[in-house]
Amino acid sequence: MQYADPNVSRRKFERELAEYRTLGGEYRRRGWFLIEAEFPKVLVALASAKLKPPALVMGVAFDYTNYDAAPPSVRIVDPFTGEPLKHKELPNPLNRALPQQELTLSMPAGGVPGVQKVMLQGAQPYLQAYGPEEIPFLCLAGVREYHEHPAHSGDVWELHRASGAGRLVRLLEIIHRYGIEPIVGMGVQLIPQFNINYGPPPP
Repeated sequence: MQYADPNVSRRKFERELAEYRTLGGEYRRRGWFLIEAEFPKVLVALASAKLKPPALVMGVAFDYTNYDAAPPSVRIVDPFTGEPLKHKELPNPLNRALPQQELTLSMPAGGVPGVQKVMLQGAQPYLQAYGPEEIPFLCLAGVREYHEHPAHSGDVWELHRASGAGRLVRLLEIIHRYGIEPIVGMGVQLIPQFNINYGPPPP
């Protein structure tokens, strides 16, 4: 429901599109395709240009209703239908690398008793859901679903609003960095089934 002044929201929506279109050719070369843009909704398809042939990986749907009195809603969707993907359907949960941690093991290594140090590299997904059948939300400041989640009640939108946290280009940059850039190739299973292969998550 639109409760903010619709003229203000529309102007700010148009500003987001204008910023995107300023570098539209560069974004297209990176694999960003603006499919729909009619207030208050935007649909962008993201492809991996480094795969041969290039592959359309995901769609991202934005809803700028009440912007910027409220942050935009962001959903990962099927780029052909616009339907939100369930967690089990995601091509990638947008993993980000956590700082490496050193683990000390007091156990035999190669049959020789002693202390062994191991470096562990963890990852945390930006896309969160309670279960595989749920529609995940982007766990990131500047996104409506993040600020409406009870776990983030102390991190209100007003703390991020002036910084441009809900900007279209900023959110696409983050989704591209963690969902598209890590793609290193495509694998084929004998079932047959195609899979997109990812390298380590970005820091």
